Amino acid sequence: MNDILSLSDPGFRRRNPRVQIREQAKLNKRLRRQVGQAIADFGMIEAGDKIMVCLSGGKDSYTMLDLLVQLQKKAPVPFELVAVNLDQKQPGFPAHVLPDYLRSIGIPFQIIEQDTYSVVQRVVPEGKTLCSLCSRLRRGALYAHAAAHGFTKIALGHHCDDAVATFFLNLFHHAKLGGMPPKLLSDDGKHVVIRPLAYVREVDIADYANFRNFPIIPCNLCGSQENLQRKQVQRMMAEWEQHSPGRVEQIARALSDVRPSQLADRRLFDFLALGRRSDTPLPDGHAWLSGDYANGSLPSRES
Repeated sequence: MNDILSLSDPGFRRRNPRVQIREQAKLNKRLRRQVGQAIADFGMIEAGDKIMVCLSGGKDSYTMLDLLVQLQKKAPVPFELVAVNLDQKQPGFPAHVLPDYLRSIGIPFQIIEQDTYSVVQRVVPEGKTLCSLCSRLRRGALYAHAAAHGFTKIALGHHCDDAVATFFLNLFHHAKLGGMPPKLLSDDGKHVVIRPLAYVREVDIADYANFRNFPIIPCNLCGSQENLQRKQVQRMMAEWEQHSPGRVEQIARALSDVRPSQLADRRLFDFLALGRRSDTPLPDGHAWLSGDYANGSLPSRES
């Protein structure tokens, strides 16, 4: 019996280390190119930047740090990377894992210790989701640390799938078209947040994390809350990918090709001026609602 397996067969990869190494190199190259493209497209990094790379212990932030370190070595401009972890004092959190890993790869790091876990558990009623408050507290701690230590950019590990999911969360639950931009200015105008993984798919990050064997630390604070709105959206996206592969990527591309004239936001497009046939001023919008001009006549300037 012929014992040869095809290249696409997982068994072949297990029995052929050279294939696995080659695939890992191809994945590494693709992700590095995608991150470099995002940095270039959105001007994420400038010469002399001191970047706070937020490291949670999950696959996304490990991958982000790893790829930024690789790019730093050949970047056209010099910049500094410092890994920063927020120890939220969750029970059972293995506080030694991240410091041990970062020392082993020679990356400077800082640990912020802030007991947000107790605050969230005390404030949020039983049965309610914890993510919103946890996120606000975490963001506040990171912003304060960035200001105190002179960081010019804050790098977060959100990826392409996160951006699409956030778009649908805003659409379904907040009645607005908004997402997770690759680069943003904080509300107070003091911090620039960048997302170098903006073009990277989550499935590729998962594969990369497996290849690199990162010491993943699971988040047990809210991981058991299966009815979260984001989880529902993620399940929807997973079903799309199963039945229509590539749909999530199509939606992600659409987020960078917005046509204001084909939507209905009067703040982004001047519909009043569109197709105007004269310089005669239009009546105030409330006048149409009140029926004052139901006869079709326009008011004079004196009226």
